[in-house]
Amino acid sequence: QVQLVESGGGLVQAGGSLRLSCAASGRTFSRDVMGWFRQAPGKEREFVAAITPSGGSTYYAESVKGRFTISRDNAKNEVYLQMGSLKSGDTAVYYCAVRFSGSIGWQIAEYNYWGQGTQVTVSS
Repeated sequence: QVQLVESGGGLVQAGGSLRLSCAASGRTFSRDVMGWFRQAPGKEREFVAAITPSGGSTYYAESVKGRFTISRDNAKNEVYLQMGSLKSGDTAVYYCAVRFSGSIGWQIAEYNYWGQGTQVTVSS
């Protein structure tokens, strides 16, 4: 059974940094796209970043480009989201997701499994 477990969320001041981790289990993920999404209170879940199976290509939402970095360690079945220059607008629950495909997906429906999410709160 596929499981994704996020960690690393918390409370941080504006301008600070956080590193989220996602531990995946239940299959070999080295052929899968991994992604991060977020959902702020009262808003829809939105794409944040995604990474190809080899880690050779990464994709970002415009709102986080230049501030966030997605990476993965296929030997550990883990994916990470390094977040910097955090703003109050980054406050959200962050979700890790896996897409059973080698091609990037940008939409929620393109991902097959999701983690439970981890809360990130940025104080101004």
